[in-house]
Amino acid sequence: MAASETKTKLEDVLKPFYQRASEAEDRLSRLEASVASNRDAGSEEHLKTISELQAKLEGANAELALEREKAKKLAVENGKLQYRVIHLVHAIREGDAKLESLKGGSEASAEAVSKLENLRL
Repeated sequence: MAASETKTKLEDVLKPFYQRASEAEDRLSRLEASVASNRDAGSEEHLKTISELQAKLEGANAELALEREKAKKLAVENGKLQYRVIHLVHAIREGDAKLESLKGGSEASAEAVSKLENLRL
């Protein structure tokens, strides 16, 4: 009988500890569930932000490609125009030289030549 009385006393002594342990396990499971739900909500928010940023980046890259293409076209056109200007200036100088040789060095042709030289295209 002493063993059964000791067992009963021991169970009575340990009862509050078991109860507190059970309550702690319940609180822990609730906290884990709360953290998991917050983590999922945060992950969804982060994924949404990441996808928005990726969409903006793709748009910016597309716009950049278009601007680069425009710049290439403008550079080609600029080169063509510069070539034309060089040849036009050369033709004008040749024409002025011929005119000067025909007039025998008149003042008007000298003035035209000086104006062209001032332009220095």
